[in-house]
Amino acid sequence: MLGMCRGRRKFLAASLALLFIPALTWLYLSVGSFQVKPLPLSPLEVQSSTPVGGAGERQALELRVRAVEEENRALRRELSRPPRSPSARLPHGDHRGNQSRTHSEEGTGDNEGQKAAAVGNSSDCVQLPVVDKCETIHVAIVCAGYNASRDVVTLVKSVLFHRRNPLHFHFITDSIAQQILSSLFHTWMVPAVKVDFYDADELKSEVSWIPNKHYSGIYGLMKLVLTKTLPSDLQRVIVLDTDITFATDIAELWAVFHKFKGQQVLGLVENQSDWYLGNLWKNHRPWPALSRGFNTGVILLLLDRLRKLRWEQMWRLTAERELMSMLSTSLADQDIFNAVIKQNPFLVHQLPCFWNVQLSDHTRSEKCYKDVSDLKVIHWNSPKKLRVKNKHVEFFRNLYLTFLEYDGNLLRRELFGCPSEADHNMTTPKPRAPLCYLKIYQAGYLIYVPR
Repeated sequence: MLGMCRGRRKFLAASLALLFIPALTWLYLSVGSFQVKPLPLSPLEVQSSTPVGGAGERQALELRVRAVEEENRALRRELSRPPRSPSARLPHGDHRGNQSRTHSEEGTGDNEGQKAAAVGNSSDCVQLPVVDKCETIHVAIVCAGYNASRDVVTLVKSVLFHRRNPLHFHFITDSIAQQILSSLFHTWMVPAVKVDFYDADELKSEVSWIPNKHYSGIYGLMKLVLTKTLPSDLQRVIVLDTDITFATDIAELWAVFHKFKGQQVLGLVENQSDWYLGNLWKNHRPWPALSRGFNTGVILLLLDRLRKLRWEQMWRLTAERELMSMLSTSLADQDIFNAVIKQNPFLVHQLPCFWNVQLSDHTRSEKCYKDVSDLKVIHWNSPKKLRVKNKHVEFFRNLYLTFLEYDGNLLRRELFGCPSEADHNMTTPKPRAPLCYLKIYQAGYLIYVPR
């Protein structure tokens, strides 16, 4: 009986084994076909790991990219257009700063602001033509005697220091000043600079009939005859007093000629004192002028138009008429220029005040500038010169002394890209090798003359 029970147990175990082994095999194979995906850690991971599914989603994405590119192109076109008015707002709420940044990033901006700054720090929105790189700038200066020669050297140094264009100086001088200036230019040998001298003694008869109380004497009247003195083919010139210091490139002033309109032939800065208002002292009676009048320390002359207007007859008739009551000039040529402008206001184009900051005794020049960095030309038009009283006189004096002591030999630099023409007043060719120099003193200046 016991053996029969044992046999049944073995049979049952064998049957269960035969049924359980195939089940385990099937379960193993089924589990192997499944893939267990890990849980994402963040929404970004889900977005990056999800493939773009289907052609429909891809097409929608391409359409969206094209729409965004079209919006960017339309925005660039709007930003590239000049604003209709200073208060006009840019599209999409952008400000002017965003406009300039977009131009810079896209490479489509024309950098108009820097070109306007090269012409001058005027607030006008009109874009001035840029002076050609190698265009010659003509400068006329009346200079006679030792004192005037000393002042004009400082002026010339300041002009040469800042200049980037060829220059042609026209000096109306006596024999003393011509000898000093010719020695200086011969010593410096500055390239792309030409110098012409005109004998002031030959011009004295043109203006000697005008009584003048100004300390400049008869030479202070010779700017009136420049249309007759300078070459007939010279169309425009910048006329400067000797007591002037430049703080910028003279090409910026030369570019102002392009702003002349109509019959404007004279570019002048308004007088910065009350002289022509006649209220400086009791019984003060100045020559006639428009309001405050104009200062002639810096003049832009359109010579060709002045000749057509018969300038010689114009100023002579005015001077003769006014001298019948005034008897003499107090401020030399400036009185006659203002009397002519009083009768013919259309002749003058008023320059911004920073082109002639006047340091006279009764000056109101501080109203011209907010900061000394705005200044371009400083005019020592007081008999006291460097001793004049002014709030910023130390700054002006230091600028003047900088060029007074500046070595003119350091101005000997080539203008890149412009042909260098030797000064036709030099009697010897420009040397290519260093020379030995002889030190001599003229008019208080140490001059180096080639041996």
